[in-house]
Amino acid sequence: MIAVTINLNSIIKITDDQFYQLCRENPDVKFERNAKGEIIVMSPTGGETGNYNSEINADFVIWNRQTQLGICFDSSTCFKLPSGANRSPDVSWIEKLRWDALTPEQKQKFPPIAPDFVLELMSPTDSLKDTQDKMQEYMNNQVKLGWLINRKTRRVEIYRQGQEKEVLECPTELSGEDILPGFVLNLQTLWQ
Repeated sequence: MIAVTINLNSIIKITDDQFYQLCRENPDVKFERNAKGEIIVMSPTGGETGNYNSEINADFVIWNRQTQLGICFDSSTCFKLPSGANRSPDVSWIEKLRWDALTPEQKQKFPPIAPDFVLELMSPTDSLKDTQDKMQEYMNNQVKLGWLINRKTRRVEIYRQGQEKEVLECPTELSGEDILPGFVLNLQTLWQ
């Protein structure tokens, strides 16, 4: 995924409502916004990455339907993080009690909450540094657990709140630990 960052701050400071409206008026374009207020225009994913994202998201949805512990989100969901950034992880999950604490309006727009869990699946054109920076931004905004999966190198970076990242070489599965109790993601099909 190729991303272009546009800094309009010297011309205009875009409010949260204006950013939301920008996204609504341009539904064919995926926007994110960093904590500095810069707009990031994301290209769509290719077929392979989109398929893998869908398969991974399905595993989370099935687990969540069984446990009913929280709410799952796909890559179309944009969250307003505490830092002011607006981000759309490939997969995310929020504990039910935290989600239920939001108002109906907050749930409908860009929820002003950091997910408990995020997953980013790198596309072939993604920048590793930019994606790692994004993962660190999630951690800085109180995300509890994050997985950065790089199919090209068969590496997974695990980000945990208050800890150094852990790098795994070609793992066969990932555990949701105490954040996603009982969840295990089988990675064998990703490495084929």
